[in-house]
Amino acid sequence: MENANGESSNNNNNARLAIMELANMISVPMSLNAVVKLQVADAIWQNGSNAPLSPVEILAKIRGPQGGGDPENLQRILRMLTSYGVFKEHVVDDGSQRRYSLTEVGKTLVTDENGLSHGSYVLQHHQDALMRAWTMVHEAVNDSSTEPFVKANGEPAYNYYGKNSEMNSLMLNAMSGVSVPFMKAILGGYDGFQGVKTLVDVGGSGGDCLKMILEKHTNIELGINFDLPEVVEKAPQIPSIKHVGGDMFDYIPKGDAIFMKWVLTTWTDDECKEIMKSCYNALPEKGKFIACEPVLPHHTDDSKRTRALLEGDIFVMTIYRAKGKHRTEEEYWQLGRAAGFNDCKGFYIDHFFTILEFHKS
Repeated sequence: MENANGESSNNNNNARLAIMELANMISVPMSLNAVVKLQVADAIWQNGSNAPLSPVEILAKIRGPQGGGDPENLQRILRMLTSYGVFKEHVVDDGSQRRYSLTEVGKTLVTDENGLSHGSYVLQHHQDALMRAWTMVHEAVNDSSTEPFVKANGEPAYNYYGKNSEMNSLMLNAMSGVSVPFMKAILGGYDGFQGVKTLVDVGGSGGDCLKMILEKHTNIELGINFDLPEVVEKAPQIPSIKHVGGDMFDYIPKGDAIFMKWVLTTWTDDECKEIMKSCYNALPEKGKFIACEPVLPHHTDDSKRTRALLEGDIFVMTIYRAKGKHRTEEEYWQLGRAAGFNDCKGFYIDHFFTILEFHKS
């Protein structure tokens, strides 16, 4: 009985600790948001040195000659994020002084030579308009006709961004910070662009991803960057790339292959069928539609990948579309079949995205 009671008591304690951690979980992203705003990762990294620094030393690099700041409060934030693997803590002497360096996770927040990092992705997620929506997640269950962002801010997220140049710029920078590492992974591990002469990138924005693909695969003679007219009119001129404005629900330019990245997630099942049908109609026989999307695993577990995908799914539901969603590979295959495709293959290339190939016979 003592062992049973002891085990039960221990389980209860662990359960209470677990719910306390979950209830206080907002401390994690908001502290991450704080270190990005403070540019802590760049201060520690210092062009690759990554030498352990004390909070006082970090503040000196951040604030410069003006000085100031509270090193004790910075240390509190750094300690907490250390427990989540963002920083590595180096305890000096008797523990009275702590220094911090970057882990592999922390290094994703370092600004690269192109001004990109995952830091913008962190900041983009925690802007005031988005934070207002997070208090209304339950409304996506009560009424899924509109997403919580609309209920909190009065209009859809993309409309809201369009009226705020600073928010829109941050969103685009955030997407670039995530997309560039993914595109490098694709180009290093996926050969599906071989043999393609004309490649259409749907939702290609300024054409950056298409440019990377054409530089790697010289067999592609023409890249067509297809996006909304107001988007492509701002796109820079790039050799071998033609910018075309339009609406993917109306038509998609013809090509040997159609490429799409992180687009289907924000549309409903019926809308995805329409988009995929447009792709099907634009392809020749033996053509293929290449979609890069976050793909959910069939089984739920507590791995970092599964959690990141499921958390991203709730983000879509809350901010962009109440019935837009991350899907399983089988769910994508069902949508593709409904659009006319007769075959689908999945390629796991990246930590977050999966490449899905839909073939037209």
